[in-house]
Amino acid sequence: MELWIPITIFAAFMQNVRSSLQKYLKGQLSTSGATFARFAYAAPLALLYLAALVEIGGYDWPGTNTRFFIFSTIGGAGQIIATALLVHIFALRNFAVGTTFSKTETIQAAMFGIIVLGESVGFWAIVAILISLVGVIMIAVTRVSLNMRDLLRQCMEPAALIGIASGGFFGLSAVSYRAASLALDNGEFFVRAALTLAFATVFQTIVMSVYMRVREPGQITAVFRAWRVAGIVGVVGLLGSIGWVTAMTLQNAAYVRALGQVELIFTFMVSYFAFREKITGSEIVGILIVTAGIILLLLNK
Repeated sequence: MELWIPITIFAAFMQNVRSSLQKYLKGQLSTSGATFARFAYAAPLALLYLAALVEIGGYDWPGTNTRFFIFSTIGGAGQIIATALLVHIFALRNFAVGTTFSKTETIQAAMFGIIVLGESVGFWAIVAILISLVGVIMIAVTRVSLNMRDLLRQCMEPAALIGIASGGFFGLSAVSYRAASLALDNGEFFVRAALTLAFATVFQTIVMSVYMRVREPGQITAVFRAWRVAGIVGVVGLLGSIGWVTAMTLQNAAYVRALGQVELIFTFMVSYFAFREKITGSEIVGILIVTAGIILLLLNK
């Protein structure tokens, strides 16, 4: 098994846990506050992780350059926007469907990968991604009949459009992180991933701090008052981010995000067991289709 596969599955699981906790935080904080918690508590830990690899592990510090800083910044900004949109969806749709709409990020990541990095995606990988996308759409529209009119109407609703936009920014962020990590002059893959993550997370924390100080000054205090849950969000979010950036340093971002659809399985488990949300037969069929796409991807990778 290629190393990026278990790393991606781990990242997907951590992301699901983080999203579940952020839904809980949404009841205590604003959308920006719940988003800020994701970065504020992760930033110092990301720096410690990088320092441990270099100072304790003895690994070389990668050589930075302009391309690295540009793509790290784009990736960080894209992730802020994508995360904020995803958290906002929680107020519009149930937990499972809200996260489902953002899963169009896989096909969008493939397109961004071609445009930004010139990375091609194999025929069977494209088929696998499209199969998974069919499953995602089926899950998303499960509460309407699956005729063309209802499908189009559902896809034009605010929650769907916000989800698609969130997926687009997640896709752009993923490809940008891969571009940034690959732009570094030297270093082991996990050290390059750690440096990319540390820079992006610190950048995100600064940007969000300035934004909330101006627009929602009370939210910064609220985030630190909610430290018990917000701190866990930061730790879990960091672990997920380490997994994502490391996997994308090793493999095409589209493949990583396609395998990352396994998060949907975790999402439905959390929806059913933790949030007591009803899971319909159509949603189960959609999950099976997504799973088939993932299996096809792995068999032809």
